Amino acid sequence: MNSPVSMSRDTALRIALAARALPGTSVGQLLEILHQQVNGPLTEKSLQGVTVTDLKIGLAGSEEDVDLLDTPMEALKEAVRILWGETVADDLPQPMVLASVPAGSIRVAVASNNGEQLDGHFGTCPRFLIYQVGASDSTLIDIRSTLEADLAEDKNAWRVEQIADCQVLFVVSIGGPAAAKVVRANIYPLKKPNGGRAEEVLAELQQVMAGSPPPWLAKLLGRSAEERVRFEWEEEEVA
Repeated sequence: MNSPVSMSRDTALRIALAARALPGTSVGQLLEILHQQVNGPLTEKSLQGVTVTDLKIGLAGSEEDVDLLDTPMEALKEAVRILWGETVADDLPQPMVLASVPAGSIRVAVASNNGEQLDGHFGTCPRFLIYQVGASDSTLIDIRSTLEADLAEDKNAWRVEQIADCQVLFVVSIGGPAAAKVVRANIYPLKKPNGGRAEEVLAELQQVMAGSPPPWLAKLLGRSAEERVRFEWEEEEVA
């Protein structure tokens, strides 16, 4: 068996992140599977030859037991994408470069595991989708990989740094200490446990922006203090 010590940093990170994408699979288990499936040392190039079938056979223990494997297909596909170095799913649109930041818009980060979906936990999602969002339109402007997070001494702080230019963060879940770091960075975290398509989640946010946003959002949008007081009063009246 080849020693993992000889791996490059990127190769080791890919394997560690791929193991996290596979429920109930440790880095050590995945290493054993890869050594069985890959001829020669584990490198960035050799990992690109690993297939979903290879992982299924390795996790099941044999070809005969593949049908008994309960690992979700999406998890297997995500692990292969990571091993290949394709941390951004194929069905994502190309981010657009904005000539200027539209007035009255905010920058929003979405924790994502797959495609253009809000389906990620803050501490484990492989990427953040970054949108510039106004009341009438939203634009995907960046896709930020979290592959390097495992190298950081403080993984949550590293992730916060990647979205430091955002005002709002959508996640499926986030731990208390991580949420505190997000808030200290002046980013407003919003949890949506059921997730959903990013465009649908952002459309809901846009409706709030176009109507009577809560005080914290009105402040981000540059609304006057008088307007924010009125919005708060209206909300109290409705309640």
